[in-house]
Amino acid sequence: MKSLKYIPVLLVVSLFISNFSEAQSPDSIYLKSIATVRLYNGGNQLTMPIIKLNSGDQVELQFDDLDADVKNYYYTYQLCNSDWTPANLGQFDYIKGFSQSRITNYRFSSIALTRYTHYQLRLPDRNSYLTRSGNYILKVYLDGDTSKLAFTKRLMVLENKVIIAAKVTQPFAPQYFRTHQKIQFTVDLKSLNAIDASRQLKVVVLQNNRWDIAMKNLAPAFVRGNNVEYNSENSGIFPAGKEWRWLDIRDFHLQSDRVLTADYKKNYTDIFLRPDGPLSAQRYVYYRDNNGMSIIEAIRGLNPFWEADYATVYFSFVPPNGVAYTNQDVYLFGQLTNYNFTDSLKMVFNPNKGKYETHLLMKQGYYDYTYVAVDKSAPFSHSELDGNYYETENLYTVLVYYKSFIGRADELIGVATFNSRADQPGLSF
Repeated sequence: MKSLKYIPVLLVVSLFISNFSEAQSPDSIYLKSIATVRLYNGGNQLTMPIIKLNSGDQVELQFDDLDADVKNYYYTYQLCNSDWTPANLGQFDYIKGFSQSRITNYRFSSIALTRYTHYQLRLPDRNSYLTRSGNYILKVYLDGDTSKLAFTKRLMVLENKVIIAAKVTQPFAPQYFRTHQKIQFTVDLKSLNAIDASRQLKVVVLQNNRWDIAMKNLAPAFVRGNNVEYNSENSGIFPAGKEWRWLDIRDFHLQSDRVLTADYKKNYTDIFLRPDGPLSAQRYVYYRDNNGMSIIEAIRGLNPFWEADYATVYFSFVPPNGVAYTNQDVYLFGQLTNYNFTDSLKMVFNPNKGKYETHLLMKQGYYDYTYVAVDKSAPFSHSELDGNYYETENLYTVLVYYKSFIGRADELIGVATFNSRADQPGLSF
């Protein structure tokens, strides 16, 4: 194992750690030994965890415990409304079977220098399954005690009752025309008995699976019979961003173009990346990315989940003229940081080198990432340091929720995922 000087690295990467007093996000990690938590549709790491109600759909849960021992991890579910606040229902109203179950499928890492125990689980299993559609928080905790939270993850259950038709257009407003993308969509209620659709429906629009910039509480522009149209001129507009940066560390010794140098020790590896700089002044160029998500993968070995190794990866970002941004904090951002803006993930400006620096303990894989500036006086004000370009390829998801006038929880009744680019673009514009 690593020496004591590396303990702060674990505090940074464990993503990601939050104190109980900061537990605002449904995607949080509470134990410093937990790393690389993944929850996705069976077999595809690049998906959101969404399953259909009363179907054979399953999601896969994967995570590592860097203490490299065996612990008694349990899991349960919390039903939530569309805004991720707890629903006014007891667990017996939405869980059939055991309300909590132990995670018994684990394996010790085999060839990695960093020792860990890998846990995995397919959900729902036959011991506990969900009976209502909606938003759920999957809670994993120790020793059957829900006060000993290890981590939480979002999970959605869909009961498809509507048809969603959506498209991405270029905004008409001149201030957004070249930098933003506008989402227009129509919800066909079919046979849904919605007496007042404008009050009973709630819609959420995500860009690249990001909940931090989710667009909520959109009001419909028109209700025409069974069709509810969301196409107001000044709503559904997202900054388009730019294609995500990439990092290939599937093999620590076969260094990719992003790696400047590496330090191979007996018990650990340090990887130093080439400095990044803002790309906002550069012409837009299309290239295929994973829209901010990551894939755990190793070139050598058979199963990366328990054979892949960890390395401490050092990132640096050079602002214009090597001068720190005024009244802005800079964050390394993407699924690799759990889309989080906690203080432990804030990059530190080094005035001697004229750049922002941070480091993460990362598992072998292929990662997308970017750099985001956050206004110190307005923490919810985020800006992409690489600029915004209408041509950018982005993945959008429309979630439609319904609540009857006598209902006690929001139901998820429709999901549509679509891309901003349907033209199979070439290398550049």
